[in-house]
Amino acid sequence: MIKSAFGILVLLFSALLFADSPAPAPLVLVHPAVTVDALTPAQLRSIYLKRQVIWPDGLPVQVFVLPLQSALHKQFSQTQLQLFPYQLERNWQKLTFSGIGTPPTEVKSATDMLRLIQTTPGAIGYLPFDHETTDAKVIQIKP
Repeated sequence: MIKSAFGILVLLFSALLFADSPAPAPLVLVHPAVTVDALTPAQLRSIYLKRQVIWPDGLPVQVFVLPLQSALHKQFSQTQLQLFPYQLERNWQKLTFSGIGTPPTEVKSATDMLRLIQTTPGAIGYLPFDHETTDAKVIQIKP
């Protein structure tokens, strides 16, 4: 009995020790001309909900997203925005149907996302944690 209990404890401890750790949160990037260096989660959420449409220096915010079904978009929405993708989409549909806004620009791949962030003043987007970020500025998300 004691041996089996000890064996179960060893198995549980091993499972915890070697369990997959969650993937690092996606990086948030902006065009180099954006003067902001850090955002709070609430500010980032406001930008992606299209409530904040101008950067503090007056430059229009250009929001880019990956396809709504992509794993990275789902991870970004849940970890960085604390929203489910369907909540974002529902908000964007309301803006569109009411005529007071437009949804973010959807891009096909992380490579396209980086290229658009590099070349679009005011751009904001996200990439996998380990993706190249040349000629784009990484924004810190601070509580």
